[in-house]
Amino acid sequence: MTDRLLSASPHAKPVHAVGEGELDRLPAAARPWLHATGFAAGAGAVALLPGAAGAGETGPDETGLAGAVLGLGAGGGSAAQRALLAGALAQALPEGDWALDAASGLDPDLAALGFLLGSYRFERYLSKPAKPGARLALPAGADEAFVRLAAESVFLVRDLINTPTNDLLPDGIEAAVRRVAAEFGAEVSVTEGDALLVANLPMIHAVGRASSVAPRLIDLTWGPADAPRVTLVGKGVAFDTGGLDIKPASGMLLMKKDMGGAANVLGLARLVMGSKLPVRLRVLIPAVENAISANSFRPGDILRSRLGKSVEIGNTDAEGRLILADALALADEEAPEILIDMATLTGAARVALGPDLPPFFTDDETLAGEIAAAAVALHDPLWRLPLWKPYAKNLASKVADINNVTSDGFAGSVTAALFLQGFVSKAEAWAHFDVYGWRPQAGPTGPAGGEAQGIRALFRVFADRYTRS
Repeated sequence: MTDRLLSASPHAKPVHAVGEGELDRLPAAARPWLHATGFAAGAGAVALLPGAAGAGETGPDETGLAGAVLGLGAGGGSAAQRALLAGALAQALPEGDWALDAASGLDPDLAALGFLLGSYRFERYLSKPAKPGARLALPAGADEAFVRLAAESVFLVRDLINTPTNDLLPDGIEAAVRRVAAEFGAEVSVTEGDALLVANLPMIHAVGRASSVAPRLIDLTWGPADAPRVTLVGKGVAFDTGGLDIKPASGMLLMKKDMGGAANVLGLARLVMGSKLPVRLRVLIPAVENAISANSFRPGDILRSRLGKSVEIGNTDAEGRLILADALALADEEAPEILIDMATLTGAARVALGPDLPPFFTDDETLAGEIAAAAVALHDPLWRLPLWKPYAKNLASKVADINNVTSDGFAGSVTAALFLQGFVSKAEAWAHFDVYGWRPQAGPTGPAGGEAQGIRALFRVFADRYTRS
């Protein structure tokens, strides 16, 4: 899909970009047509401009079009948000070569990226692919290599989440990691099945043992051993029935996306490796299917964790935090400079902030500030929620060191984060991201379906930290 971005095109038709009330900035010949058609330049609206002799005129490409206009809205959005509206062009413009007018003032990297993101389609299972779409000439000043890398990394995340579980069980997640590793010369090791018990990863084993495909911990490493350590942990639940605390049918419809944390950290890793950041990158993905069979783990079971802490199972549908706990404990043993985990963890996060605004949790004020600034600068929405320590008592158990759920049902995203924090002590900075990994409705930067969340902002944080002069 990145082939819809052209390095150059001498015959591209112009695309003007204006906000509401700014039509007077357009060429005089275009204004009567736009007024006549009622074009108001709303955010993401696109108008086609006929040739000088009217809609019937044909030019060299026989479309009869002189150009197009992209609406930027009323001006309330950030500069990054306005630039990403270029994604609407990929969906609305007819086939042909187009170029953003230099006077548009849009950030060239984000406009080009927005266009590519808007061009995304998941067509793996369609017998007839979509017709070819519009192509955009690279805006002046854009970093073509990085724009393509960023788009391809987001597409990887979307493709993985959109893939149904019959084609993406734990072994499929492993295969995806190996493909990315091969692309960038990274090393991968996998601990699978009963070997997890030997390696002291008992909660990953317990959650995944009921599946016909063995659970595993996938461990990718890349970069010089003496470079600053950046470790990413992603929840890789290929499908979540809820276990013996089974979900209703409606609750399972999107559970192919419960490996969205794994998909997002793999996309982020691809950005890091493709940009050759001077870090020692490690990616840990506990990959399981929370299935139901005679050997499923049960409500009331007490599991021993890698850290030695015992965990009472209050609900088998809170399995993601169990596999993350073992992986975080392993990651923490190296005391990385930054430890990030990403997971489609709680419905409570969606109730609090909705599907488009993932919460993150950290007690490192410097890291929190960097993440928040990058999220705004790139329009990659993230919002910090508190690690409110008094709520930790609600995870108490009478028979084990901790319960995996609370009994009152309050502050579910916060208490899940507090649960995970209990397995991290040596990392210099840790942050947990409770992502949704799904776009419920189509928008300028993509159709409904799997979505990358937070990885562009996190990459900016890493790049700013590790490429300073």
